[in-house]
Amino acid sequence: MKALVFQGPWEMTVEDRAPRDPSDHEVRVAVIATGICGSDIHGFAGHTGRRHPNQVMGHETVGRIDLLGSKVSGLKVGDLVSINPAMTCGECSNCKKNDHELCDRLRVLGVVPEIDAAFAEFVTVPSENIIPLDPNMNPVHGALIEPLAVGYHALRRGHVSADQNVVVIGGGPIGQAVAIACRRIGVNNVIVSEISPTRSALLMRLGFTVVHPKDLLTEVESTFGRKADTVIDAVGSEATIASSHEVSKRGSTIVFLGMAEPVMSIKSYEFSVAERTLVGSFCYNKDDFSSTAKWIAENPEIGDALIDQISTPEEAPRIFTALARQELDVSKVLVRFS
Repeated sequence: MKALVFQGPWEMTVEDRAPRDPSDHEVRVAVIATGICGSDIHGFAGHTGRRHPNQVMGHETVGRIDLLGSKVSGLKVGDLVSINPAMTCGECSNCKKNDHELCDRLRVLGVVPEIDAAFAEFVTVPSENIIPLDPNMNPVHGALIEPLAVGYHALRRGHVSADQNVVVIGGGPIGQAVAIACRRIGVNNVIVSEISPTRSALLMRLGFTVVHPKDLLTEVESTFGRKADTVIDAVGSEATIASSHEVSKRGSTIVFLGMAEPVMSIKSYEFSVAERTLVGSFCYNKDDFSSTAKWIAENPEIGDALIDQISTPEEAPRIFTALARQELDVSKVLVRFS
């Protein structure tokens, strides 16, 4: 099979690898398309240490079932499916509470190096991670489920309700997913902070108020009449966490979702004295993922708007490099395998 192989920072090649046959409880999926995630770009550039040489990355994917393990039931060859990349044990206390993202033995497809993931023509995963999709939906929209589920889960982590005023810092794919999730749960008062004109234009086409970071506080106070109830930081830097303090009211919640900087300093009094709550958010539980799969099938116009470019595997190394160097001003690029 054709696969994109990460060789080390700033180096990716297209190689031929043997697809892995499924074990009894596994499923092999013929990949249609896989999205390039910001975490893939950070890993490609060597910024995080969460991607490893000789690894096939890729976790935002859609495809059709190619081969079933001998003990898999309820699925059939040819089914249109996505893959929930969070592989869990199902036995720990967190799994039993439906907090699958906190599984004691969580492994994430595309992050763990020992499993060839979805930047390839085939990927083999546990059957419980297969998410059947509406056969009538646009297949490539299935590659958007994962990031959209991340945004939806962040709102649940922040206990966001429809009557709140919400600020989203960062209008990249994850910030877009958060803003879209706000609309999904009925939040009408949303402001997104973003510096990219291209990303800002996309969000405005989707009906969101978007401002440059330097104008964020003024826009929040003039639009909301007060500071925000909840801020979702979809960037994750020292500068953006400081901005979160500035635009949020006392007693507010700040959801920390972005991963731009692995280590940073924060102004501790902004949390203690102002009694703000800082909440971490990572991925999603199984219900978040499955419900998002149903939602995107019912809202195809969102899927159409979010995909900027679909590339071939041969083009992908160049695109990874351009994205990592910030030379390509797009939001979501998919790599199409079939």
